[in-house]
Amino acid sequence: MPRRDALRHRVLSLGAALAAILALALMPRAASAQSFDYYILALSWSPSWCADKGDARDADQCAPGANPGFVVHGLWPAQANGNSPTECGPQGRNPTRMALDTAAQVFPSIGLARYQWRKHGTCSGLDPQSYFAAVKQARALVQIPAPLVAPDRTLQTNPISVERVFAEANPGLRADMIQVSCRRETLTEVRLCIGRDLKSFVTCPAIQRSDCRARDISIPAGR
Repeated sequence: MPRRDALRHRVLSLGAALAAILALALMPRAASAQSFDYYILALSWSPSWCADKGDARDADQCAPGANPGFVVHGLWPAQANGNSPTECGPQGRNPTRMALDTAAQVFPSIGLARYQWRKHGTCSGLDPQSYFAAVKQARALVQIPAPLVAPDRTLQTNPISVERVFAEANPGLRADMIQVSCRRETLTEVRLCIGRDLKSFVTCPAIQRSDCRARDISIPAGR
């Protein structure tokens, strides 16, 4: 190769390398695992989700007789300011069959469990098996209030009353540790803040910024 061509080739190669380094430097960095203060356990009201989206997806949990009331939506590492880091790279290993067996004990579908691992579990600093075990432990901490276990008719209430019955059923749970979510004046989800040790509820006033603002809400019954 003539000297001029060789020099031109080296210059082009150096330019490409510098461009690649610059591109990596400018890429947004994923939130680092373990940079969180507490967990948010999100419990979806299944009948509301089925009426809104689940029927269109032909979800198993929406089959007649299978509607279970509250189901685990996810366990989200959260920061004191209310933000929840997501998709903390690298994505980590895929869940093993054993890990998915644990997930199946708390999630309504394996598809949701896989999604929650990719989006939130990778920010926990845990491996898949430990993350799903943490979800199971967090869910076991929460006692569903008796009136909301399996109502046979649509209930009419308000967000404050939902918070109150949860607090009555769960010693140590206060209004600044729970958030009630709604859509079109219908209950969609209850979120509870749990310490990183998964042993107690903790205060998390930041999440209440998105609390349900409806005066009255309905809680549809299962099918």
